Amino acid sequence: MEAAAAAAARFLAPPSPEPSRSGARDVVAMVVPFLRGTAWQQPPPDLASFLYKNRIVYLGMCLVPSVTELMLAEFLYLQYDDAEKPIYLYINSTGTTKNGEKLGYETEAFAIYDAMRYVKVPIFTLCVGNAWGEAALLLAAGAKGNRAALPSSTIMIKQPIGRFQGQATDVDIARKEIRNVKIEMIKLLSRHIGKSAEEIARDIKRPKYFSPSEAVDYGIIDKVLYNEKSQQDGGVVSELKRSNLIYSAYNAVCSFLSSRSRVATFPFVRRFRRVIRAGRRGSLSLRGLARG
Repeated sequence: MEAAAAAAARFLAPPSPEPSRSGARDVVAMVVPFLRGTAWQQPPPDLASFLYKNRIVYLGMCLVPSVTELMLAEFLYLQYDDAEKPIYLYINSTGTTKNGEKLGYETEAFAIYDAMRYVKVPIFTLCVGNAWGEAALLLAAGAKGNRAALPSSTIMIKQPIGRFQGQATDVDIARKEIRNVKIEMIKLLSRHIGKSAEEIARDIKRPKYFSPSEAVDYGIIDKVLYNEKSQQDGGVVSELKRSNLIYSAYNAVCSFLSSRSRVATFPFVRRFRRVIRAGRRGSLSLRGLARG
């Protein structure tokens, strides 16, 4: 019986902390990067640290108080870290709502907006997915000339959403507050988009969606960032062709093979000559080079 009681006591007792092994490092999730010393002295980095090192603030969820608190801290720290380099704000957010459900308050967007206006460094904004509602306001509030979106992004502006319940007096107070929030949002959008407050108020009566090119015409952003190949090949072969290195190599090979007629019949020599002729005609491509 005593042995059984001792076993039960050991089983029910809380586990004692294990002694730390020598040389072991704890994994610490941090935001401010620690990049001093050698690789063995640094804690394992996380994604937020790499983004933070490049002065990137990423808004990838709805505007809720925890997100606002983190973004305000990031803006203030990055200004303290370097008061001249710009801050890059990447936006992929549906604002304070998601699937029609209200998750946050519009004042969260106003707090971030005020912080963006407070810091002295320019803030470059980029929409990488969605910028809806209050997130579109933050996108438009970036530095003029540096507000951009990727080609597949969607931008939408709308009026604030409010759901009230309770006594009639409380509902009336909430209605007045949501009306003031709407007036403030229209004023800020008008300031950064460059349209009159009456036109903004008319457009946000219902949700208004924009493609990136339409957002440029409307004034929400300044440009669309494309990452497509240009008409001119930018590969290694094209660079060599422009610097005339291929032609000089061809002349060197021809002078080397001038007294060796049999060697000139090798397949690689014939392929090299075809490549040179194609390069001179301007029809040289990597695919044709691979086929020979």
